[in-house]
Amino acid sequence: MMKVHENNGIPRWKRTLDVAAILLAMPVVLLLAVVIAVAIRTTSTGPFLFQQERVGYRRQRFMCLKFRTMYCGAETATHQGHLNNLMASDAPMVKMDATGDSRIIPVGKLLRSSGLDELPQLINVLKGEMSLVGPRPCLPYEAEKYLPWQQERFNAAPGLTGLWQVSGKNRTTFTRMMQLDIEYTQTKSLWLDLKIIFKTIPALLVQMSDMRQRKKQRPILVAPEPVMSVRVTNN
Repeated sequence: MMKVHENNGIPRWKRTLDVAAILLAMPVVLLLAVVIAVAIRTTSTGPFLFQQERVGYRRQRFMCLKFRTMYCGAETATHQGHLNNLMASDAPMVKMDATGDSRIIPVGKLLRSSGLDELPQLINVLKGEMSLVGPRPCLPYEAEKYLPWQQERFNAAPGLTGLWQVSGKNRTTFTRMMQLDIEYTQTKSLWLDLKIIFKTIPALLVQMSDMRQRKKQRPILVAPEPVMSVRVTNN
């Protein structure tokens, strides 16, 4: 039987990999974090960190950390409606900001497309609430809509990256995402985690390229030329 971490069900090999990888990357991570924090504070008002309740291993709730990419006070009902549509359809899991989102701060688009907005979640990993690899931690209102077969997704600690992220991510459907997450919970191993970690950067580059292509395909609204009035005079 696989030994697990006493507090959160994370296998010991997985916990060791998480902590070792973070410690090795710490100098680069700290430098990036400082640069990002300064960029957020100089382009918008408010804190540079954002925390949101998420659902993790065995439906345990925790406060997930992110770099703030939206203006303070931005409404969230639009995102909930977008997510509901994705869950009920076979449409690709394209983010709202892929086609423009006025709620996003100037540096937010780059942070979101590159995944750097999720860098503070390394703190969640160190606390044992997450792992480097696993299904993304979902929102409570998303978890409430899961079908019985989809509940197996909660049998693994949530992660920063995962099998779905390196298997097409935004090009796949919600159902395919669930299938890949469940496949990971059933087959997770040290080799699979290492394989996913090494595939993550190439997958992020593809995601950033897709975002650029979608922006190019957005229709450009051209203002109509002003109608010149002609004054008629009697000679």
